[in-house]
Amino acid sequence: MPRLSLHNPAVPRTLPDPQPAPTPVPYWLYLLECEGGVYYAGIAIDVEQRFFQHVFGLGAKFTRARPPLRVLAARVYPDKGAALRAELKVKALPRTRKLAFFETAA
Repeated sequence: MPRLSLHNPAVPRTLPDPQPAPTPVPYWLYLLECEGGVYYAGIAIDVEQRFFQHVFGLGAKFTRARPPLRVLAARVYPDKGAALRAELKVKALPRTRKLAFFETAA
């Protein structure tokens, strides 16, 4: 008696190669000086665009209350995760060391 096969010969037995993983998008960690001399740290793909979002009240709640005056520093990271980890480090630093963080090697 012939053996019953559930495989359709027209359909390949192996799955096609998955799509290659997308290339990670670089993210920037930036430090703003805001009204009252306070600092604000954040991450963005485009720092200039994000700065103007903050200026026009479309950014974080913090910067709506204290509009940014200028970008003090920025550093690029290979992906969002790396930028977020660096942002946490900056936010944990005392104010006197935040700007120095950007002057050291990554």
